[in-house]
Order: sequence, then C-alpha cells, then structure tokens
Amino acid sequence: MRKRLLRSLALFFLPPVGALFIRLFYYSSKRYFHLPEDVPQEPIIVACWHGDLFYLPYLYLKLRDKPNANVVISEHFDGQIIAKITRYFRIGTIHGSTTRGGAKVLIAAMKSLKNGIDIGITPDGPKGPRHEVADGIVVMAQKTNAKIITLSCVPKSYWQFKSWDRFTIPKPFTRLDFYASEALDVSGMELEEAKTLIKEKLLIHDY
Repeated sequence: MRKRLLRSLALFFLPPVGALFIRLFYYSSKRYFHLPEDVPQEPIIVACWHGDLFYLPYLYLKLRDKPNANVVISEHFDGQIIAKITRYFRIGTIHGSTTRGGAKVLIAAMKSLKNGIDIGITPDGPKGPRHEVADGIVVMAQKTNAKIITLSCVPKSYWQFKSWDRFTIPKPFTRLDFYASEALDVSGMELEEAKTLIKEKLLIHDY
C-alpha cells in the first residue's frame, strides 16, 4: 500500500517538475543544431539511444513544423514517468517495448506510421544492452517503408548516471550540439546490415 501511494505521488509530481527542469536547463544553454537538408514529408522513425533522451524532444521539434509523433515507452515505472513528461512537449506515447510483448507494440507503431504519425524509439531500450540495436526498429521500417532519422545531443558538460544506459543530463549553461542524420532507407537491407548502419549513425557523435 505504501509503495503504491509513493508511486502515485511520484507520477503526479515528478512529470511537471521534470518538464520544468528540462526547459530551464535547455534555455540556459548555448544550442547548435546540425540538421539534414531534407526531411521526408511522409511519416518517419526517429531513433536515439536510451541514455540520451533528455533533450531529444527539442530536436524532434526542429525537424517538424507541426509535430505529430508517438514514442515507444516501456511499461515500467520509469517509463510511465517519461511518458508523462513527453506529453508536456506535445508528443504521444505507445506503451510497451519491441522486445517484451513486441508484436503488440510493433503493430501499434506501424499503425501510427500508416496513419501519418511519426514514431520515436530507443533501439537499445528498455533494458539494453547499451548501444546495441534491437530488431524492432528494422522490422518496423521495412514493413512500412518508413525512413529512419537518428538523433543525438552532445553536451560539453554533463552528469551521467551509473545506470545500464549511462543516462546523461546536460548541465545548465553548457554548449549543446544537436545532430540529426539524413533519412536512412533500410528497405532493401538484410537485418544485421540495417542494424549496423543504424548503430554507426547513432555512434558517430558519441561522447
């Protein structure tokens, strides 16, 4: 009972506080965006590492004049908090993961793409291994012919947790370099070839 109460309180208070801190830290920093020349008008899949989620909503909002996205978020407690925070940035969620209950989540994500909604995914989430691309993103892209754009944020100074994903929080008043890759077409690739390409694009600006 006590644990349930504490979780309920956390789900009520943490998301608005978290969203506020993200905004304060973001606007205190010097921001530089490195974007592709062309972004497909049709629905895309945007991908980032699980540990680099902190500022990625802002980078997505630079890619789209009218944001319309659902992010695949785990059903774990931390995933519920992240899902509530993303709503403050006009981004929806699909609960689950492409590794646990994968078929259900893949179907929901592909339905979103076919309905004109972008999909956000962390290819190494929700539990790792860190910086390893799971099959789900490739399956999703190939079955819907959606292009993939990888996203990353490189802060000059930051805090990094000792969690499996080395979750990173940029420090306020630092320099932030945001990167978005060109649209990747993996439709004709073998599974491992596509996963390797996605991983290479996500690691190109790793720190």
